[in-house]
Amino acid sequence: MSDGVNGSQCAAPGDAERHWWALTPDGAMSALDTSADGLSQVEAAERLRTFGPNELAAKAGVNLAAILLRQFTSPLIYILLVAALVTIVLQEYIDSCIIGAVLLMNAVIGFNQEYRAERSMEALRKLATTRAHVIRNARERQIDARELAPGDIVLLDAGAKVPADCRIVHSTALEADESLITGESTTVAKSNAPLAEDTPVPDRASMLLTGTVVTRGRGRAVVVATGYRTQLGLIAESVGRIEEAQPPLLRRMDRFARIVGIAVLVASAAGFLMGLAMGEDAHDLFLTLVALAVAAIPEGLPVVLTITLAIGVKRMAARHVIMRRLPAVETLGSCDVIGSDKTGTLTQNRMTVARVFTEGQVFHVTGGGYEASGQFLLDGRMADVAASSPLRLTLLAGALCNDAAIVQTDGELEVHGDPTETALLVAAAKAGLFKDELEERYPRQAEIPFDPERRYAATLHEDEGAPRLFVKGAPEQILEMCTDATGEPALDRQRVLQAAHDMASDGLRVLAMAYRELASPPEELIAEEHLTGLTFLGLQGMIDPPREEAMQAVRGCQQAGIRVIMITGDHATTGLAIAQELGIAGEEGRSLTGADLDQLDDAALHEAARETAVYARVSPEQKLRIVTAIQGLGHTMAVTGDGVNDGPALKAADIGVAMGRSGTDVAKEASDMVITDDNFASIFAAVEEGRIVFDNVRMVTFFLIATGVGTVLAVLASILFRFQLPLLPAQLLWLNLVTNGIQDVALAFEPGEKDVLRRPPRPRGEGIISPVLWERTAIAGAVMAAGTVLLFLLEVHGDASSERARTVALTTMVLFQVFHVGNSRSEHLSAFAKSPFSNRLLFVGTAIALAIHIGALYLPPTQYILRVEPLDLWMWPRMIAVALAVIVAVELHKLVRRQRERRTTQRGLD
Repeated sequence: MSDGVNGSQCAAPGDAERHWWALTPDGAMSALDTSADGLSQVEAAERLRTFGPNELAAKAGVNLAAILLRQFTSPLIYILLVAALVTIVLQEYIDSCIIGAVLLMNAVIGFNQEYRAERSMEALRKLATTRAHVIRNARERQIDARELAPGDIVLLDAGAKVPADCRIVHSTALEADESLITGESTTVAKSNAPLAEDTPVPDRASMLLTGTVVTRGRGRAVVVATGYRTQLGLIAESVGRIEEAQPPLLRRMDRFARIVGIAVLVASAAGFLMGLAMGEDAHDLFLTLVALAVAAIPEGLPVVLTITLAIGVKRMAARHVIMRRLPAVETLGSCDVIGSDKTGTLTQNRMTVARVFTEGQVFHVTGGGYEASGQFLLDGRMADVAASSPLRLTLLAGALCNDAAIVQTDGELEVHGDPTETALLVAAAKAGLFKDELEERYPRQAEIPFDPERRYAATLHEDEGAPRLFVKGAPEQILEMCTDATGEPALDRQRVLQAAHDMASDGLRVLAMAYRELASPPEELIAEEHLTGLTFLGLQGMIDPPREEAMQAVRGCQQAGIRVIMITGDHATTGLAIAQELGIAGEEGRSLTGADLDQLDDAALHEAARETAVYARVSPEQKLRIVTAIQGLGHTMAVTGDGVNDGPALKAADIGVAMGRSGTDVAKEASDMVITDDNFASIFAAVEEGRIVFDNVRMVTFFLIATGVGTVLAVLASILFRFQLPLLPAQLLWLNLVTNGIQDVALAFEPGEKDVLRRPPRPRGEGIISPVLWERTAIAGAVMAAGTVLLFLLEVHGDASSERARTVALTTMVLFQVFHVGNSRSEHLSAFAKSPFSNRLLFVGTAIALAIHIGALYLPPTQYILRVEPLDLWMWPRMIAVALAVIVAVELHKLVRRQRERRTTQRGLD
């Protein structure tokens, strides 16, 4: 196994890097030049100077300047900046001011959204100073964890947060929650026994890792690594070296901006050469081409793009999603693979007893989480938990031989303690056996705490004056202590072991229960002689059950063409069982472990990634390999995670999704979005919103580009046929930023279509404008140009002034926009299939845009700026009739395309 992220090896004073988990406790302390009395203050200070403080570099606060600069990095913004400079050089200061206002508006909207997202992230961070209980100069002390150094002796008990990477020296029933680092869903038993050097991180039982939490027992350990030398530090450092993936929306916008830029250059060069060939004045021709460039550039697109994304952010916030970057809003809508963590995301993160085996029968337990409601089903029928039944005794043993606590308040259970033990208490509560009531009837007299080496726990209780011993533990260990079974003539050990194996194969964690009635209270509290001759009661199998809403979300993702895979630090059997229940994996679903991945080269992993549904017991390094392999197959991938171990993969993914409740700061900082309720269903909701956002971005772009194509064709026609310019630069900006600027913003509020989650994901290489929409853009642009030029020439040949003719041309184009916005509400549906009131903001915005333009024809300031004048009433019917042609043309194109798609589908079925 490789070192680095996957195998923490730490420098120690005067020593080479070591596999600390493979050393004996005395060997580790000797290598660190320390003793049971701990370091002296002088030695600790010297080592602190050598190794530095035990902390990771604190993240700087919100960088306002960096957020502001990011608002000017879009390719379309670059085009706007060039346009502004050109208008300044040409002394067209009105145009310059309008473009400047657009840039400012875009920056303000984008800055505000990102700043608010960063503030939300800060609110999610749990800032707390960790204290450490250490031995220094042979005396126990409490110190700031920052002051720890290699060689320090630390003392830990239940509830303590591990302050550094430590080698266990002594332990008593010690268990730890290591999900922060390994993704393990259940607590891990710890001991001081040395292990093989190639033992992977999740199985290093002789180590305690920074940031994990002691859930049971107590222990003494020696610090072997601090700061960036810890497992947590190595992962955090690797995250910083990974280059973030560019969001698909920005990649598409880059391509789109290049297309627009090339089109502007080609059209300008063609127009300039064509004009020179016809003998036009070079200076006048240059001004004409500036107008063409202004017409071609969709000045309003950066603003409306930012607004569209901000609307998506607001919608997502209502569905428990915080977006840290605006472009990431659309990315989930583009993804076709989601790599999800298991614990807490797909599952409830609450261990639950699912089956009970007793007297040769298997009872299925209903109800999940911490709910007292639930039934015990035998062959599909509700079982009677009778007072003397083996089932009741099995549940009673699990509740009494138990150190967790449970409180029932208003029908809801509040539990405290180890997840496995709380699951046993909840199962007993479903049978009406509540621990507080049981302890009054069966007061505890003595106990033997669980120990990983013994593999069992025992408690002695008084039962109406008679002593009764209850024992729980590993099935193999408990069976060795039993001589018979309740309700049966003889104990069938093979049958019990087979039942335990069946449960474990389905991903359940299995505990066995037994008891013994003593003739008299023992002279010693609990002696070894009392732990023989036990009566076997039964098995309880528990699992962290999947969320019901996660099942629905997984099915929804699959219907939307999105493949869901599980990447977990948990065991393969457990992960595959949950994946099959969720529908992520089929009955023959394939899983790979971290050990399997180490045997695959990159080419083999690429092939395996096509079919593998579950990756289990993976390290951060391996999770990163999985992500890059799937991306290498051409997929757009989202990755979820909450632990430090997820950080590298979150950052490398097309979109990283961190958990808000259970997520670590490392995971959140590496991610593009945060799910505040830690629920996979919220990710699915974000997918829906992402697709709606992209649809709206696409249709807004289509709306703006079609108008731009129309005006470009009109300008080129004026050069080719040598007539006056039909629209001036200021009028073109008026079109792009004011009249359609209101409509395109309102178009961003368009609600999603019903089939948005029934479509396949967009191809990774598809642009902002689809091939179908490019066809439609050409058709709509040609109709707009023809109609505008036609009415302009009719006015010119009717001896109208240039201002009047251009006013007619400008107003005709405004009316084209009014009707074309209806075409732009859907790529597939007819404009008449959508109610004008389903997007009331668009209906009102369109009316306002038209009213503003009519007002501009009569107000002296706008008459001066735009060079327009009022129009006679009789002109309006003619302009409206011409503008309606754009609806007719686009509807015909939609009809032809729908018929063509139906024929293609039919041929495929035949």
